[in-house]
Amino acid sequence: MQIGEDDRFVDLVREGVDCVLRAGTLQDSSMIGRRVALLEQVTVASAAYLAREGMPKDIDALASHRAVNYISSGTGRGIPLEFTVDGAVKSVELTPSISVTGVEIYTQAALAVLGIIQVPRYRIKEELANGRLPCVLPELAPPPMPLSVLSPHNRQLSARVRVFADWLGVIFREANNLSE
Repeated sequence: MQIGEDDRFVDLVREGVDCVLRAGTLQDSSMIGRRVALLEQVTVASAAYLAREGMPKDIDALASHRAVNYISSGTGRGIPLEFTVDGAVKSVELTPSISVTGVEIYTQAALAVLGIIQVPRYRIKEELANGRLPCVLPELAPPPMPLSVLSPHNRQLSARVRVFADWLGVIFREANNLSE
């Protein structure tokens, strides 16, 4: 088995790939999807950014802030920030200071004082704990991010893909339950 990591959209059938891990709501109905995790997300910015720009007190105060814009590999457009307000999800598009396509550079751009981001909590556990990336509007948390393994509908799900999906489920459940 070979495992690779890339933020680009993979055509499983054409590229002969057994499965992919996709974050977010599934759009492609021609694939068989199996949810392996539901990841808690947080809205954060660097402590230096918040010292310079101020901590937003409510969702309307975000209008004066900048974001690190994450570009979707599926649509080629920036993904807006999402907040849970009175039980409903509200999308907010901030002026980006930079746009990126990779998860590592997304977090690094926030650490480089370039703006607000939303990421799964487990990815920034240390930065949350040491105060480098404080939470912004924690009472308006983003909705959880579904994480799914997708495989082509025209292939029998192999035992190794099933074991891989089970293993990912365990790994992400453990990672998602880590405390700050």
